[in-house]
Amino acid sequence: MTTFSLISSQIKDVSFGERVKVVEPCNLYGCALGDDVFVGPFVEIQSNVTIGERTKVQSHSFVCSLVSIGENCFIGHGVMFINDTFASGRPAGGEKSKWKTTVIGNNVSIGSGATILPVTICDDAVIGAGAVVTKSITFPGVYVGNPAKILIKENAQ
Repeated sequence: MTTFSLISSQIKDVSFGERVKVVEPCNLYGCALGDDVFVGPFVEIQSNVTIGERTKVQSHSFVCSLVSIGENCFIGHGVMFINDTFASGRPAGGEKSKWKTTVIGNNVSIGSGATILPVTICDDAVIGAGAVVTKSITFPGVYVGNPAKILIKENAQ
């Protein structure tokens, strides 16, 4: 006879701001969500993640440990954040000292299906659907492709 363990999704040890909306099922643990954050269904947000006020995280997205997302951001459907770069040629295997951080600025929009490696993305950037961000983005604009490259540079204000 085959045996298995069934682990249910859960919301555990989460710091919630005011008026946060979470659509189940979700798996949220050890994270902090600011005021007026929206989290769609089938989202996982891991420990040591912070999400700023008025940010929306759409369905089927994965926000791994060590990610910080600013205020007024939009995270599209199925966006994947990565904290393990396989720097030793294989997964870190739970060795958290090998994990890297990701910092997303304010007013950033990330299109559906994008993959965000450990980088910094400045305020007011737009990441196109399906883009793979492999390097930090230091000035506002629209970035597309794999690897993500500038398509439209925003004027400095």
